[in-house]
Amino acid sequence: MIRGGCKGIFRVSETYYCHILPPVLHPLSCGGGSPDWTTGRSCVRACATLLTPMSDQGLPTPDPGLYKAPSTVRGMTCLNREAFAQTITVPVIRIPKTAIHKITKCLKKVALQRPGLKRVINEHGDEEESEHKLLLLDPTRVTSSDDFSEEEAAALKASNVPQEVTRHELTLTYDNLKTEEILRAVLPEGQDVTSGFSRVGHIAHLNLRDHQLPYRKLIGEVIVDKNPGITCVVNKTNTIDSTYRNFQMEVLAGENNMVTKVRENGVHYEFDFSQVYWNPRLSTEHDRVVSTFNRGDVILDVFAGVGPFAVPAARRGCTVLANDLNPESHRWLKHNCQLNKVNPKVTTFNMDGREFIRGPVRERLPALLAGDATVHFVMNLPALALEFLDAFKGLLVPETNKEETSGKLCLPEVHCYGFSKEDDPQKDVVMRASANLGFELEGRCSVHMVRNVAPNKEMMCVSFTLPSEVLYSTNTERPDEPAAKRPKCEEQLD
Repeated sequence: MIRGGCKGIFRVSETYYCHILPPVLHPLSCGGGSPDWTTGRSCVRACATLLTPMSDQGLPTPDPGLYKAPSTVRGMTCLNREAFAQTITVPVIRIPKTAIHKITKCLKKVALQRPGLKRVINEHGDEEESEHKLLLLDPTRVTSSDDFSEEEAAALKASNVPQEVTRHELTLTYDNLKTEEILRAVLPEGQDVTSGFSRVGHIAHLNLRDHQLPYRKLIGEVIVDKNPGITCVVNKTNTIDSTYRNFQMEVLAGENNMVTKVRENGVHYEFDFSQVYWNPRLSTEHDRVVSTFNRGDVILDVFAGVGPFAVPAARRGCTVLANDLNPESHRWLKHNCQLNKVNPKVTTFNMDGREFIRGPVRERLPALLAGDATVHFVMNLPALALEFLDAFKGLLVPETNKEETSGKLCLPEVHCYGFSKEDDPQKDVVMRASANLGFELEGRCSVHMVRNVAPNKEMMCVSFTLPSEVLYSTNTERPDEPAAKRPKCEEQLD
């Protein structure tokens, strides 16, 4: 059986991998204006031709470039959809109308699958009705009547459908090509066309490489065209700002609307994507950590962002103190608490993480540790969070916590994130955490590999019980403490 051939692989989750497509029609000059968005977007036309039965050698070996876009689109920077139209020859099988649904189901593995393409067409074109229909077959799977499997051949025989494959001319348009096929045809030959693609609500977020930048507007338009629900495409133009965790971006296509809505693990969030940090790739990690919390626990979220830990923790029945230095993140954090009706469970702060720990947290921690609830610190700022661990040194003084020796106090749990480029990232983050705490954590912590961020760069989470030797340290070398006055940025949500 000839069932091999080229199956273009295309993932539409968070990352898009680009693939291929053949030639006909010259691209129109883009001149000084943008092409009409509606041009070239007509439905597939099935050109009526004489159907000629094929012998076993009736069709040639399928051209591996059968679905290549016309070579004339190479180098196009202004999207002209009409230039992608082409005529190809595909195998078809003639089926009585009365058996079409049954046979189509039986032959679904060999039917032609293209975006926007009807697999079943009228025998004599769109104008005329007849007693038979044509089922378009995939030329990479079927080249003759002998290529049907035993099950497929039996189904045809049972329905009295001749096992006869014929040719049919078909016009493919821009609508029938996949994103990766279009981009590989347009970008310089031999250059990588893969591109990171994160979906944040209605926004597609790209990280284009230098050789892709001249085609960025075209890439943006293609992504809007091919992805229902995407109405804005942006490209990151600089690295993430460590202070506020946001970055500069350029709108490539669609509306310039950065306020978006997302749903993660059953929780709804709204925020301005251009002003805050949000990464859809962290959904699993958010759920992993929050699932370790129990009703009644106290969560101290040092770098809370718009609330991906704080809000679900509050929904789980935890009491949350959530802080973020970015005023926009703080604003949307409060908004998302209200949106998810967890206002009474969350107190928000807008201050530096170290000041948060050594200010409002220090004030409350003795009473929290004297209670029955487990206290968790979440420190999700992987570029810097490990450096903030020194804020725990001598956070509490021993004489005010005499109950510790009686075993009544439960020490806090810490979940701290960090990046590592070392060959052994687990060892690296443990060493750095130990150095900043001034206490050896080897053998007293667990490390979870969150995700691969880039080649040779891992995001890790180190979790441990905060040692009493650190929390009640009498070491005088401590970070600068904030002013003793009560911070104005504290807000209990109504």
